Amino acid sequence: MQNISEIEELIKLISKLPGLGPKSAKRIVLKLINNREELTKPMAKALAEVYNGVSRCKNCGSLKSNSLGCNNCNSSDNKFNKICIVENISDQWTIENSNIYKGYYHILGGTISTSNGSSKQDLLIESLIKRIKEENIEEVILATSATVEGQTTAFYIQNSLKDTKVKLSKLAQGLPIGGEIENLDDGTLVSAFKNRKKI
Repeated sequence: MQNISEIEELIKLISKLPGLGPKSAKRIVLKLINNREELTKPMAKALAEVYNGVSRCKNCGSLKSNSLGCNNCNSSDNKFNKICIVENISDQWTIENSNIYKGYYHILGGTISTSNGSSKQDLLIESLIKRIKEENIEEVILATSATVEGQTTAFYIQNSLKDTKVKLSKLAQGLPIGGEIENLDDGTLVSAFKNRKKI
């Protein structure tokens, strides 16, 4: 293969994406090079627009348009009395696609973990407490994964919310030990939500 630094750098970056290794990245780069007008140019434009126009909401942790604001926070059509707490955006999308839950989301952006350097401050717990008080939230659903980090995070949140008097529940059966929300099928997710337990 020719040693062209721009191509090498692009292969290196693409191979960092989930599910892609160096071989897949090379195929993608060749496809982009061979389809400059149809793929590369519009993709470069879309990536620049996402980079400049989309950010994480400091209130709920969801993705928001910098020009329009956060859909999760500014839902004028529906006022909910529940917040579902998830670890990341892909968990939110998985639950939304199942149509089992109607309510607000609070996206932590990770879990409490010593291995990946995540801290309690990164998880927007203060803004969660503020939302519960200001939006008259009656129930908080802990939808963290059944991993050690997910359960540690759930316990920390439970402890942080003990003075709010909000009803706390967590997803029930159907959520396998070590399982992550984004990998669950719709049937399992429906069962976990319907049979959630008060904690």
